[in-house]
Amino acid sequence: MTQISRTTAPQPWIDLIFAAKSAQGGVIRRSIGWVDREIGRDRFLYEVRRRGFHLIMAGDQFVIVCDPRPIQIVF
Repeated sequence: MTQISRTTAPQPWIDLIFAAKSAQGGVIRRSIGWVDREIGRDRFLYEVRRRGFHLIMAGDQFVIVCDPRPIQIVF
C-alpha cells in the first residue's frame, strides 16, 4: 500500500464528519482514498470504534452506521 502524505491536520475533518446531522443515528459515507489522504486510516478507524459505531467497507467506500446498537446485514 502506498503511503499518502496528508497536507492538513486530521482533527478538523474528524470534528466535521462526526458533528454532521447524519452522525446522530444515520449513515456516513466517505471514499477510502479521501480517508487515507485527509485523516489517515488508523486514526479514522480509531474514531469510529471510539464512538461505538459500525464500519463497513463497500468497494472504494467506507460506510459508517452511526448507531451503537447491533446491526444485521440482510443480503
